[in-house]
Amino acid sequence: MKRSPAVAGQFYYGTAKKLTHQVEQYIDQNARKEKAIGIVAPHAGLIYSGPVAGAVYSSIDFPATFILLGPNHTGLGAQISLMESGEWEIPTGTVLIDDKISYRIAKNVPEVTKDAHAHLFEHCLEVQLPFILYFSKRVKIVPIVILSATIDACKALGKGIAGAVREAGYPVVVAASSDMSHYVQDDIARQKDKKAIDRIVSLDPEGLYEIVLREKISMCGYLPVTAMLFAVKALGAQSARLVRYATSAEISGDYDHVVGYAGIVLR
Repeated sequence: MKRSPAVAGQFYYGTAKKLTHQVEQYIDQNARKEKAIGIVAPHAGLIYSGPVAGAVYSSIDFPATFILLGPNHTGLGAQISLMESGEWEIPTGTVLIDDKISYRIAKNVPEVTKDAHAHLFEHCLEVQLPFILYFSKRVKIVPIVILSATIDACKALGKGIAGAVREAGYPVVVAASSDMSHYVQDDIARQKDKKAIDRIVSLDPEGLYEIVLREKISMCGYLPVTAMLFAVKALGAQSARLVRYATSAEISGDYDHVVGYAGIVLR
């Protein structure tokens, strides 16, 4: 099936020309490219999170496939929902689902449900596509959204993803989509988000899961990031770096109710 865009004209411009120009504002043409195993990128409206997302995608060598992990904001579908086949369309192009990898993930991980319905109105993965298609029209994706999961389910998903990547035999990046703290004061967001970011760059999935719950950090995609960390560790990741951090206050001027955005590369 073809998934039509759900948030074109809302989270990003709805025509190809305007969207290309919008994305170009956030791309660093001089960024040093590095081979990544995983990334963290935000998913708010491009006007807010575009500078952080653009910085991340500008700084990596592009793979053949992105495995996209994100939080399920809509509540539709299963606990962990994989769209196994088909294609996703946005104004600047169409991207195919890598059914070779998606089939293996579904086979490897009993916790995963093949469920396209969960993806129809969810924005977190769609908002990655303007950046992905800007750099490559041939790249494929594997879309997975998580509604809820235990730490053990995140670990099983991560290890299943790692197994599918190893079997694929071509370059794959595991991309977790998350915004950080939501609707708190700017200084509080920065303090709390640093605690979560420190765990991510330390390649510590258990630590991230635990500190988000203990500190009540309103990071919407901590489960996808936890699963990604398990995957990249199994694939041999050795280090990570924070590419860019920002809050919505830098655009809106509202420092009392901000959302945080982090861009991280893991290699």
